[in-house]
Amino acid sequence: MTLVTSAVKNNIDLSRTDAIVEKFGTKQNAVIPILQAIQEEYRYLPEEALRRVCEITDITPASISGVASFYSQFRHKPVGRHLISVCHGTACHVKGAELVHDAILRDLGISGDDDTDRDGVFTVQKVSCLGCCTLAPALQIDGITYGHLTPDTVHKSLKDFLQLEQRGAVASRFTIQHKEPKLSAEIRIGMGSCCIAGGSSDVRDALETAIHDTHAAVAVKTVGCVGMCHRTPLVEVIAPDGGSTMYAKVDANDAAGIVKRHFKPHGIIRQLKAGLSGMIDSLLTDESWEPVTRYSIDVREPSVHAFAHRQLHLATETCGRVDPLNLDEYIQHEGFTALRKCIDEHTPQEVIEAIRQSGLRGRGGAGFPTGDKWNMVRKSEGELKYIICNGDEGDPGAFMDRMMLESYPYRVLEGMAIAAYAVGASEGYLYIRAEYPLAVKRIKEAIEVCQNKGLLGEHVAGSSFSLNLHVMEGAGAFVCGEETALMASIEGRRGNPRLRPPYPAESGLWGKPTSINNVETYALVPWIMRNGHEEFAALGTGKSKGTKVFALAGKIVRGGLIEVPMGITVNEIVNEIGGGVPNGRKFKAVQIGGPSGGCIPAQLGDTPVDYETLKSVGAIMGSGGLVVIDDTDCMVDIARYFIEFTQRESCGKCTFCRVGTQRMLDILTRLCSGKGKHGDIEKLEELAHQVKLSSLCGLGQTAPNPVLSTLRYFRDEYEAHIAGHCPAGKCRALIHYTINDQCIGCTKCAQKCPTDAISILPYQKHEIDQLKCIRCDTCRHVCPTDAVTVN
Repeated sequence: MTLVTSAVKNNIDLSRTDAIVEKFGTKQNAVIPILQAIQEEYRYLPEEALRRVCEITDITPASISGVASFYSQFRHKPVGRHLISVCHGTACHVKGAELVHDAILRDLGISGDDDTDRDGVFTVQKVSCLGCCTLAPALQIDGITYGHLTPDTVHKSLKDFLQLEQRGAVASRFTIQHKEPKLSAEIRIGMGSCCIAGGSSDVRDALETAIHDTHAAVAVKTVGCVGMCHRTPLVEVIAPDGGSTMYAKVDANDAAGIVKRHFKPHGIIRQLKAGLSGMIDSLLTDESWEPVTRYSIDVREPSVHAFAHRQLHLATETCGRVDPLNLDEYIQHEGFTALRKCIDEHTPQEVIEAIRQSGLRGRGGAGFPTGDKWNMVRKSEGELKYIICNGDEGDPGAFMDRMMLESYPYRVLEGMAIAAYAVGASEGYLYIRAEYPLAVKRIKEAIEVCQNKGLLGEHVAGSSFSLNLHVMEGAGAFVCGEETALMASIEGRRGNPRLRPPYPAESGLWGKPTSINNVETYALVPWIMRNGHEEFAALGTGKSKGTKVFALAGKIVRGGLIEVPMGITVNEIVNEIGGGVPNGRKFKAVQIGGPSGGCIPAQLGDTPVDYETLKSVGAIMGSGGLVVIDDTDCMVDIARYFIEFTQRESCGKCTFCRVGTQRMLDILTRLCSGKGKHGDIEKLEELAHQVKLSSLCGLGQTAPNPVLSTLRYFRDEYEAHIAGHCPAGKCRALIHYTINDQCIGCTKCAQKCPTDAISILPYQKHEIDQLKCIRCDTCRHVCPTDAVTVN
C-alpha cells in the first residue's frame, strides 16, 4: 500500500527511528506513540522512517497510513524552523481569531495553499483550541503562547519570538522548577499554562534573583491555577505570621520591589546597602514603590470578592495553595487519606454505594450516574479490567481538564485509584491531549513519584490491591472524546466510534470491562470519600448534586476557572462572578457545552445550571466550557463555526454525520456570505433534526445543537441574513467599514492598513476605498477616537 505522505526524499538517520521503536515496542497499539516520537524527532513524518517502522514491527503500511491520515496532529511534509499554531477555539473565534490568522499570513507573505513562508522560518497551522481561552485570541509558537492579539499586534509577537530565540531564551522561559520551601514565609506564584503565557516564568526568575541579592528569608513556591486567569501573573506573599498580600498582573520589573517591601535583607552590611539603594530610588523618582502598590489587591476588593464568594472548591480544593508536584504537601492537605480509608475500611461495593448515594454524575458529557457505571464494571466477568481517565478535552472554549491535570495531578490519580479499587481494575490509562504538554509532563512525573512511594503499582499502600497507570497522548481528533473512539485510539487504531451495546463496562479496552470517567469526576471522588456522601448530596439541586467546574471565557470581564454549586443561575455566573461583558457592550448569550451544547440567550439568564434544566432549554452541561457572547457576535456565524468544527472532526463512519453536517455547513456558509435564499432556514432545520436522530455516536447526535438553539432563540438573525444583512456586523461579506466625523486625521489607520485602502491625509477626515478594503478590522483597532464604523 502507498503511504499517505508527500515527504520529499531526505537523508534520514534511521537509527533514531530504530531507537524510537525499541522504546515503544513493535505491536499495533504502539503506532500512535511511535508516530508522535518520529514527528518530534524529524518535525514531520518522513516516508523513509515510516517504511522502516513497517520493516521492524508488526505494524503494516495500511495501519500507518490509516492512523497518520486520521489524526490532525500528524504532518506529512517538512515544516519551517518554527511552527505557529493559531487557536480557533470558541473564545478566540468570537474575539477575532480569523482576522488574526489572516494578519499572520499577510505579515509572513504566505498566500494560496502554502503554509510556510518563503524563507522557511515559520509554518502556520490552525488548531481547534490551545486551552488558553482567557488569553483569546491566542497563538503558540513552539510552545510559547501569545495572547490578547489583534491584527495590528501580530508582527510584534513574531518579532518578540525571534528576539527570544536569538537570546536563547525560548526554552528557559518555560522551564518550571519545583522547590520545596524550607521557611515559614514564602512567595507563591501561579504556574499554570495561562500564568506562564502571561509571563509568570519571568516573574518567578526575577523574584528568585531579588531574594538571592538580598538574602531575604523567603522562598519562591510554584503553585497551580489560582482561577483568576484574568489577572495573571499572580503573586501572593505569605508572611511568617500567616498574613498574606496578593499582587495581580505582576511584571518582572516589580519583583525586587515586592521582595524589599516584605522582607529585610540578612546582615547589617546588606541592610545598609538596601537602605542606601532605597534612598537613591526615592531621590530618582517619586514612584519608587509604585510598581508594587499599583498591583496590590485585597481579598475584600469588590471584584475579587465577587469572583470568589459564590464559588465552592471541592474538585479544586487546594486552589492556589500547593505545589502541584509536591507529594508531601498534598499529603499534608489530606491527600491519599481517602484512598487509604477506602482500602482499609471499606469493601469495593461499599465505595460504589457511597458514590451512588452522593449523586455524583459524570462531569464530561451527558451526566451518567458514576456509581451506576462503576457497579456495572464491578459486576462484569473477567479477571482483567481497565480504568481510563478521559483527559481529551477537545471542546473549543474549555480548559477545565488542563487546569486540573496541571494543578492537581495527585488528586486526579487518587480519584482514579479509588475508582480502580471499587471496580476491580488493575491497569489504567490517562488519555490526555497532546496539545497540553504541561499537563502530560506533570501527570507523568506524579505517576512516577506515586510509584516510588508505593501509592501506585504493586500492593498500593501495602495492600493486596495493585494498579499500574500509563499516559497516552491524543493525536488531535475531537471524536476521541467519545469513549469507544478513545479506546480505539489507545489500541492503536483510527478513532472510529462503534455501536453500543455492548457498553465499555461489559466490553471495552481490548474487549475487557472498562470504566471511563473524565478528569473532574475523578477529582471529586477523594472529597466525597473523605467528607461523606451526605455532604456532597446536600449540595446542588434535584438530580444534579455537588459542584461543577467551568472555564469562563469569551466576552467577559473576569474570566478564569471557577467551581460553583449546581443550581447557580447563568446570570449569577456571568454578571456576579464574571463581572458582565466589557466595553459597555450588551450580554447577548452564553454558549455552554462546546460543539455539543447550545446557546442560551440573555433573556433566559435566570436558568439554573443543572443537567435537566440545561437540556430543557436546548443546551447540555458537557465538560464545562462556558463562553460569553455579546451583541457584536453574530449567532448565524456562531452556528456556522460549530458546524464547521464538527464536520471537520467527524470520523466519517456514518452518512448522516458525514454528509448531513456538510450540507448544513453549505447552507450556513451561504447565509454568512450573503448568498442565502428563501427556504434555506427550513432546510437547515430539517437537516439538523435528521442528523441528530440518525447519527451513530454522540458527536453526530449533538452536532446540530448549536444550530437548533440559535434557530430557536435568534431566528430573526437568520432571516436578516436571507435579506442580506448581518445585524451584529460580523459577517465580512455583509458589512463595510466607514470613517465618521470623529476622525482627527491622525493617519494611524492609513499607516496600518495592509491593503492601502486608506490614503494618508494628515489632519483631514479619512476615507476607505471599499474595493481595496478586506475587512481586516485593523483600522478600527488602531483608531484613537472610535471614528471607524462598521455597517
